[in-house]
Parts: sequence; structure tokens; C-alpha cells
Amino acid sequence: MSALAGILAERGYAVSGSDPRDNAVLTCLRSHGVRVFQEQTGATVAAICAAAAAPPQVVISSAVPETNPELMEARRAGLAICHRSDVLAALIRDQETIAVAGSHGKTTTSSLIATLLAATGHDPTAVIGGIVPAFGSNGRHGLGRLLVAEADESDGSLVKFTPSLGVLTNLELDHTDHYPDLDALISTLRRFAEGSRRLLANRDCAILREHFEADHWWSTTSAEGVEFAALAIDERGDGTTAEFYERGQRVGTLQLPLPGRHNLSNAVAALAACRLEGVGFAELQQAVAELKPPGRRFDFRGIWNGRLVVDDYAHHPSEVAATLAMARLMVDSGSSPLPEPPRRVIAVFQPHRYSRTAQFLDGFAAALRDADTAVIAPLYAAGEAPIPGVSSGALAAALQQLAPQLPVLVADSLDGLAQQVEACSQAGDLVLAMGAGDVNGLWDRLNRLQRPALELAA
Repeated sequence: MSALAGILAERGYAVSGSDPRDNAVLTCLRSHGVRVFQEQTGATVAAICAAAAAPPQVVISSAVPETNPELMEARRAGLAICHRSDVLAALIRDQETIAVAGSHGKTTTSSLIATLLAATGHDPTAVIGGIVPAFGSNGRHGLGRLLVAEADESDGSLVKFTPSLGVLTNLELDHTDHYPDLDALISTLRRFAEGSRRLLANRDCAILREHFEADHWWSTTSAEGVEFAALAIDERGDGTTAEFYERGQRVGTLQLPLPGRHNLSNAVAALAACRLEGVGFAELQQAVAELKPPGRRFDFRGIWNGRLVVDDYAHHPSEVAATLAMARLMVDSGSSPLPEPPRRVIAVFQPHRYSRTAQFLDGFAAALRDADTAVIAPLYAAGEAPIPGVSSGALAAALQQLAPQLPVLVADSLDGLAQQVEACSQAGDLVLAMGAGDVNGLWDRLNRLQRPALELAA
């Protein structure tokens, strides 16, 4: 929502909105002339209408409930209401667009595409689901030919998009609050693919290979039978060296400063998309060496009492497994993009949604086995009603049964979580906080643990 608000404001629209919290994103929006209300009440809508020359268009996301007082007032006032996907779909119709969809890696891949286009002088517009380091924002209003958009599949609204190039990173069941089974998810993504003028897809994903017909494929395992490939020749904790191929022919060597095979796949997808849009390989090769992950994707927060604290958005078993594998690579290789290589991995995981936790309980347990210690945070409901037998404790029990020797702790509050992390970790550890909820507040809570002692010492 904030990315769209910023782009529309820069394009000359009068934009207003509300958020009870204050942060850097809102500060940036205000600098672009967006009017931000802190309270969400019916009076906000009345104030906006009073200041507008014509009735405003109301834009909502799937996260806004029907009981929201602003939405209720907008309906009472007879205002036109549309979904955020309708606004993004309109932008996509008006501009040549690269839209990135899939179960995992959407934010990183779309961020890398936008960053590479900007670094090579193509001045893209971008609507991304995370903060892009090169832009300092999740949105960018560019004057170039291309729009880069992250196409979120969680509510099915991506079927409205008709990009000039659709990108599919991978596919497996997720968002079980919306999709009853994998077939329903495949059906939705196929509609997105059919609406794309050209389709670029990941050949390494078995589900995509079986159910989709792509115009172009990429791989990180083989250069045969695909248009684009990146084959690793050196995988380290601080990055990957790979050979890049186009149609089976070696083009050159890449020095990717993002570790992990999943990041190599994201990067080759980004490079392939840029190459299909006519960007030269030599300039892309130079730009790749400066890439950084988007916010909340292995996001280093700082050093706390000798512990390296990292925040990550992983909230699906495959994402947790890939993130932990990357952390383990840092431990084993003795190299890392962090200030120093970690010695152990303390996995702090927050289950997200009762429905997802119930569906993937065993998968989460299997993924968390790769940690040296696991700390389970209070489940983040995301508005869902509890499901009997589904809890952080149930996940801890499943993990303990699978890995009896693994130290597993369960926190009953976020403050308790910080205390348990302090107790079970030591200097040199990587404290890896994973989840899509409020577990990203762990860094601040750890720092607050020290304040009473510091005041007493003073």
C-alpha cells in the first residue's frame, strides 16, 4: 500500500491514508506530500472528503476488515472503493511491466530486478513488498520504460495483472487460509501466466515443470534445456561464484555477494529478466557484485552482547530451511557478510497463522532441526481464530520428538522470548529471528533488557 501511495503522489495525485504507527516509511510518504492520519476513525474519511474537490477513490488491501471504521464510513458515504490490486493492475496496463510471482523469493527477485535496472540506467518504477536497499523504500517512481512489480498470490488478486513479462520463482502450497489445496493455487498462478505476454519460469521447480508452459526457463542445476543458467563453482558464507549461461553457452562469471542456492536462483531470474528486456550482460555483471537483499531478508540488525542478531521474514518450512542452510554455510565455511562469521545458530522462530502452522507443523519441525538451539516465539495469529491443538508448544513438541538432542525452548511472551534468547545464547552466536509477525521486534527487546542494569551502574 505504501509503495503505491508514494508512486501516485509523485505522479501528481492527492493521496491520504492512515496508520496508527509512525515509522520511516510514513516519514518518506509525508515528504512526497501524502497526508497521513494516525487514528483510523470515520472522522478521517469526513476530513478527507471535506478537503477534496471531488469524492475521493478509496483503496483497501485484503488486510482491512469490514469492521474498519474508515471503510464503514466510506461505504456509508457512497464512495468508490477498490482493492490495492486494482490500482496496481491499472499501473501495469499503462506500462511495460515485469511482474514476479511464486511461493518464495518474490520480494528478493523483484528487488534485484529493479536494482539491476536502476544500476544500468533504465530508471524503473517499482512496487515491491519489502524495502529495496538501493532505493531506501519499497516503491520507486521512475521515468524509464519499465515497471517492476511483486505479484502477491496470497489472496488470488494477481490474476488481474497482465504484465509484458511474468516471472514464476517456484510453487508449493501456502496461504491455506485462502487456497484449499495445491490444485487451487496452481489454477490461480496459471491464470496469471496466461495473462502474461511472455513467461519466464524456474525449471528447477518440479511443480512449474509439470503444470506450466514457459517461453523461457532458468536453472541453477543445469545449462541444458534452458535459456538461462547460473552454475555455482564456489559457494561460501559470504557469497557465490557462478558461471552464467545463455542457451547452453557460457557468457561469463558472476560474483554474487548473496550466499545460498536460493539467492543464486533469485539472481539468475533477475538477470534473465533484464537480459530479456535488452540489458547488456557486461553492465549487469558489474552491477551484480553490488547487490544487497531487501529488508527483512537476512537483515543484520546489530551485535548485542557479542551475539549477531539477524531478522528474516521466513514463515514457510521451505523458507526456514533455506535460511537456516545459509546460516549453517556461514558457520561451516568461516565466511559471512556479517561483521564476523558466527559459531552457532540460535533459531528464533515465530509460527504465523494457526492455519499455516496446522498445515505445516511437521515441515517446520524438520526445517528447524538444522539449528544448534531453537526458541519458539508466541504464535502470531494474524487475525485468525485459534485452532485446538495448534500452538507454539505443539510445534516445540513435534521438533523435540524429531530431534531429541536439540535444545528447544518455548516463550509465552515477547519479553520472555528476549530473556530466553539471552539465557540460551553466548557471544559469537547468530541469533536468527524468523517469521512474518512481530518477532522482528526481538532486537529492540534485547536492547531493553540491558537498560535497568545500565541505569543502576550509572
